[in-house]
Formats: sequence, C-alpha cells, structure tokens
Amino acid sequence: MKKIIYGLLLSINTLPLLAHAASPYFSYKEGDGFKRFSVSAGWLHAAPQGNANPLNNRTAAQNGTYKVGDVQIDAVTSSIAQTAQGDAAKKKLMDTVNLGTQIGLIKNNTLTEQMSGSTTINSLENWTSPNTGLEADSVDTLGLLFNYYFTDHWSVEVKAGVPPTVDIKGQGQVSAPLSGIARPKGELPPGFINNIANELINNIGDIPLDTQIPITNLAQGSTAATARAWLPAAEIQYQFGRSGINKFRPYIGAGLIYGHFDKIKLNSGIENDLVSAGHRIQNILDNKAGAALDGKISTADPRVKVEASDTYAPIVTLGATYDFNTNWYAVGSISYAKMNTDIKISVTDNHTGKDLINASTKLDIDPVITYMGIGYRF
Repeated sequence: MKKIIYGLLLSINTLPLLAHAASPYFSYKEGDGFKRFSVSAGWLHAAPQGNANPLNNRTAAQNGTYKVGDVQIDAVTSSIAQTAQGDAAKKKLMDTVNLGTQIGLIKNNTLTEQMSGSTTINSLENWTSPNTGLEADSVDTLGLLFNYYFTDHWSVEVKAGVPPTVDIKGQGQVSAPLSGIARPKGELPPGFINNIANELINNIGDIPLDTQIPITNLAQGSTAATARAWLPAAEIQYQFGRSGINKFRPYIGAGLIYGHFDKIKLNSGIENDLVSAGHRIQNILDNKAGAALDGKISTADPRVKVEASDTYAPIVTLGATYDFNTNWYAVGSISYAKMNTDIKISVTDNHTGKDLINASTKLDIDPVITYMGIGYRF
C-alpha cells in the first residue's frame, strides 16, 4: 500500500517537470486565469452494485473411511438417506438398538466404539454452498481530489479519502453435505450375550448417509463482517470550456482504482460457528466421526482468519466544476468502477498450524461513487 501511495505522489511531483520539458503546450501564460494545481475536499458516497457469489468450501477431511467412535443414536438416524434402502437400514438399526437397550448393552442412547464401526465419507473434500455469499454496504466518508493540469483542458487527478469502515452483509445458510456409507461392526468382547449382539450388529449392513449439517447462517446479525477500505484512484481527465470564460465546466475522466482491505472483523456468531465446524473436521480426522456428528469439542484449537485480496479496476467519471472566482470552486462527480476482491476464510488448528477448513468467494463491489466538494486552485 505504501509503495502505491509513494508511486502516485512521485508521479504527481515529476509530471510538471517532465511535461513542461517535452511539450510546447505547457505555458503558464495559456488561458485567462489558468491554474496549474487544484485540491478539493467534500462528501464522498460509495454505493456497491455487485451481487453475492456462492461460497466454495474445502476441508481437511478427504474422501475416505474413518472410525466412528461413540455416537448418539439420534445423530445417526437423522443422517440416514431418506430412500427405500435408507429406510430398510434404519429399521434394522433401530430393531437392534431396541433389543440392545432392553438387555442393557446400549445405554444413554449411545452406540459405543465397540458397536459403531466405520463410515466412508465422500462429500467433505470440497463443495459449493448455493444461495450464499457476501455483499458490501454503502459508505460515506471525507473525499479528497488532487489535480495537476497539463493544459487548461487536460489534467491528471488522484482521488483519495479517509478510509471508511465497510459493513459486509451475509446471505444464506452454509451447510456441509454429509454423504457416504456407515458400517456398524460388533466388536464387543467375547461372551455369550456379546457374541449374539455382535452378530446382530454385523447383520445391520451398510447404512446410506445423506444429510446437510448446518455450519453457519451468514445472514445472522446486522453484518457478516466489517473491513477498512483503502480506495485511491488516478484518472486522466478532459474538462470542457475555458478558464476565466466559462464558470460551469463539465469534465470526463478514466483511469484505475486500487483496493486494499484490512482490519477485517468477522461477526462473532459466524466466527463461533466456524470454530465449531473446525472441531467437527478434527474429530473426523481423529477417527471420531460420531463426535463430529454430535458436535463435540476436539483435540484442535481452531482459529478463524479472514483475508481480502488487493485489486485494481478501471474507473470512469463524469463531473463538473463551478467557479466562484479564479481560486475557489465547487465540484461534483459520479464515477463507476468494475471492482471485485477475493475473500478467503480459513479455520486453522492453532496447535499444528494445519488448515481444517478453507472457504472462498468473490465479493463484487462495482461501486457507484458520488462526490460533492469545495476546491481551491493555485
């Protein structure tokens, strides 16, 4: 960011010397009342026009087979696919559970690791969450415009402003698709009753899983996140009319705008939800898929981080100035920039530094920027 600012300032400082040396049009005598520099300050309003884009998600739980460990029976039954095969498997499971409860092998509505077997998961490596995304809200701040005039008509302008805090609104429910096959396995120690129980458990067979596990609602709270936005821009402009003759002078401009976003803070509710999701993934990696279904704390220490990429975008402007006298003037403009930034959300285990979850989306900003200010020429 500092390099960008220094580069812009250096360009502004050297332009007068280079241009004056290279062109016969840089005469200080040109025009009646022609001024070389101008600066203005005023109200700047940025109204983003972009739409939300779906979140793309990846986790450390690669497709494969994991041990289940202890698991609540209700968590299993609610995850079974609602198909004919799933209904049949659910009936076998519940018949076995009811019998096991009656003879005292199943307690507290829990299948122990000696009964739960394993599960093959084929859906958590990566997926896209439809109807989700992020949108930037409108902001107001103090704007500053600096102009250097090559001639009475052509100038270079640098736009800046006090970096505002932007509210980022969320949209949609993010859920993890759980699909795969659960395979209960009887591993109770040898014994007459236990041997019969192991046989019954093994006869349950494959249980198809297909459900959505809620992760977080991005629309919770007034904002999903906040960020400080640095949005300097540089343009080449052409101004109609002539100094000292036309008080009202329209102008057009085109250039580049640079976006840098820092001090990004996530909604605490969303952050807590993502921490819980990190625990779910770590439990799967620890061969405790049942603990993941039950939403239990894992061995990890999940931390959430949000980043936004720097970006450049084209910007165009239509504006006008009105001269009060040779020095003071009013200025108003409207600009549009086709701007977006990539948002990355990561959940990392603070113990190991390993990423448990990565989510990304494109934030389309596409702001319409209006400006009204008072300026001084010198």
